[in-house]
Amino acid sequence: MKTFKKVSLLLAVICMAFAGHVSASTYAKTKYPIVLVHGLFGFEDILFVDYFYKVPQKLTRNGAQVYIAEVSPANSTEVRGEQLLDYIDDVLALSGADKVNLIGHSHGGPTARYAASVAPNKVASVSSVGGVNWGSKVADQLRKAIAEDSFQEDAAGVVVNAFANIIEIASGSDPRDKPTDSIAALNSLSTEETIAFNQRYPEGMPSAYCRNDGKMLAENGVFYYSWSGGKTYTNALDVVDPFLAITGTAFSEPNDGLVATCSSHLGKVIRDNYRMNHLDEVNQSFGITHWFETNPVNVFIQQANRLMRQGL
Repeated sequence: MKTFKKVSLLLAVICMAFAGHVSASTYAKTKYPIVLVHGLFGFEDILFVDYFYKVPQKLTRNGAQVYIAEVSPANSTEVRGEQLLDYIDDVLALSGADKVNLIGHSHGGPTARYAASVAPNKVASVSSVGGVNWGSKVADQLRKAIAEDSFQEDAAGVVVNAFANIIEIASGSDPRDKPTDSIAALNSLSTEETIAFNQRYPEGMPSAYCRNDGKMLAENGVFYYSWSGGKTYTNALDVVDPFLAITGTAFSEPNDGLVATCSSHLGKVIRDNYRMNHLDEVNQSFGITHWFETNPVNVFIQQANRLMRQGL
């Protein structure tokens, strides 16, 4: 599977080289490649449906080099971060670039932050989309409901790990290459564990919860940005919206159904109140989002342009 991954990356480089000749514009042509990092239970694509629905294609048509990171669908932030670092090394070797721009959704936000903190010489910027940067009340409630080191925790871990492995197989990955640990993922997404993570990797974080004073350019030389949605139910045609409306009741503050808007703040906060829920932020499900809000794909394009103008 390691060979398959390298072949896939090589094919991506070839496709992007060809796309460079037919690109509709250079609006999103960043200096460094863009690496998209999925969140919990994420994937590259399943049956030709991208996790970041239509985002890579639109970025490429506007001049960007785009890669989709291969990390475990469920594991601790540090484990996923180490997997991301391996992927970054492959991208740098194949593209010839010195650094990458990381854009992470949900758990992909802290995952990208870890990589940037550990290897800032390889990361130009981190953009967090609905990032779990100060924990999630949904994770807190699940953690409280399942006693640690109990039979219930073991059983839940087995079932959820099996689900994550199915996602990996369906997306063409071997679960043995990216170990799954759903309980470790749950712990990482809790408020308590996330605060501890922030103390170890503080770059870009605001001085306190819900503040907007995180540094855009951190001491490690990496640029940090964030944006998120602030609605749970956004389109009656989306079958997932009722589920997010239910999980959103765990919060007593504006949220996207899984992450509070205040929890998403990192570096320069572009906006935290898009009429988007947690899946809308990556243009899911299948592009069914709020009819009167900015197209989520365009938000990614605008961010790429922002990075380009910053010289990244």
